[in-house]
Amino acid sequence: MTEIGPGTVEIRLRDEVGSWRVFYLARLDEAIYILHCFNKKSQRTSGRDKAIGKSRYQAVMQHHRSHT
Repeated sequence: MTEIGPGTVEIRLRDEVGSWRVFYLARLDEAIYILHCFNKKSQRTSGRDKAIGKSRYQAVMQHHRSHT
C-alpha cells in the first residue's frame, strides 16, 4: 500500500459477514502500528479509508522522527 506510505501492508480478511481490511506498518524497530481497520463494502477501497490510513501513517512517522 505505497499510496498510504512506504512500508505499509494490507491484510485482507473475509468471513460470512463480509470483508475486512487492516493497514499496518511494521518497518520501524519499536512497534507494529495498526493504521486503520475497516469493513469493506465495495470492490474499491474508499478514498476516506485511504485518507485515514495515510494521515495515521504521517502521524506515526512524525512521532518517530521527533523521538529518534
